Amino acid sequence: MSHSPLLPATDADLPAIEDFLSARAESSMFLRSNLREHGLGDTESPRAMDVALTREAGDAITGVFGLTNGGYATFQAPQADPETWQAVARWIGARRFLGLTGAVAQATLARKALGMTDDLLAVGRNEPLYRLDLSRLKDDGLADGSLRAPVPADLALLEAWYTASEIEALGASPERAAALARSRAARAILEQNARILERDGTPLAMTAFNAHLPDMVQVGGVYTPPDHRNAGAARTAVARHLAEARETGVRQAILFAASPAASRAYEAIGFERIGDFAIALLKTPRGPLDA
Repeated sequence: MSHSPLLPATDADLPAIEDFLSARAESSMFLRSNLREHGLGDTESPRAMDVALTREAGDAITGVFGLTNGGYATFQAPQADPETWQAVARWIGARRFLGLTGAVAQATLARKALGMTDDLLAVGRNEPLYRLDLSRLKDDGLADGSLRAPVPADLALLEAWYTASEIEALGASPERAAALARSRAARAILEQNARILERDGTPLAMTAFNAHLPDMVQVGGVYTPPDHRNAGAARTAVARHLAEARETGVRQAILFAASPAASRAYEAIGFERIGDFAIALLKTPRGPLDA
C-alpha cells in the first residue's frame, strides 16, 4: 500500500480503534487493555500510552501504534510499509524506549526502522502464541494447592520472584531486575490481577493477567522457583486463575510461551498454538532516564 502519514489519536478515535483492534484480538491485547484502562492523555501510569494512527484514503484505520510511558512500543499495523515504520521510529524519537512487542512480521520491520540490531538486544526472540476458549479449559489432574490473591505481607516474596523472573526470562541485569520487581510486586498487590499457588502455607508458583478485557485475558507473569518446578505448579496456577476468570464472564485467554517447558504446561490445560509473537528488549534503554 502507499505510505500514509502518522496522525495523533484522539478520544474521538477510540471506538474505531477498538473496532480495528478487536478484529485482530490475539495480537492486540496490550493495546486494547491499556487503552481501556487508561484512555489517552494519562501521563502518570507507566502502562498508559501515547497513540498514533495511520488511515487509508476513506478514513478507515490501517494501523495503531502505541508507546507506553514506561517506554514499551506495541502496535497493530499489518499493512504498514517500511516508510511508515520509519515514521514510527521518528515519532518514538528521543522518548523513553526500552523495547517492543508485536506480531512477528510487523516487529521485524519495526526493529529495522528503530535500528534494533541483535547486538543491542538483551532479548530478541519470537515466542509461540497460544489461544484457549475457556469452555475447553482442562482443569482436571492438577497439582494440589490453593490459589489466592497476593496481600501486602507477600511483598518481599513477590519482589524476589519477579527479580528472578526478569533475570531468567528477560535477561535483565540484577540491578534493573530488582528495580522492575519492586514496581511489579507493588502493582500486583494493588491491582489484584496476580495469584499465588500455595500448599500447606508454602508458596509454589505465581501467575497473573498482564492484559485484561471483560471477555478476554492475556496470561503473563507466570513463575515457579526452581525448587518447585516439574511438579505441575505453574499449569495449576494458570488453570485455576482462568477458571476463576471464566466465572466472571471471560471467554478467551491468550498467552505467549517463553520456553518449551512453558509450552508443554500450557498445552496440558488446553491452549492451542495459533502463531508467534515477537519480543525485543534493549540492553540499554534509550531516551530520558527513569523518573
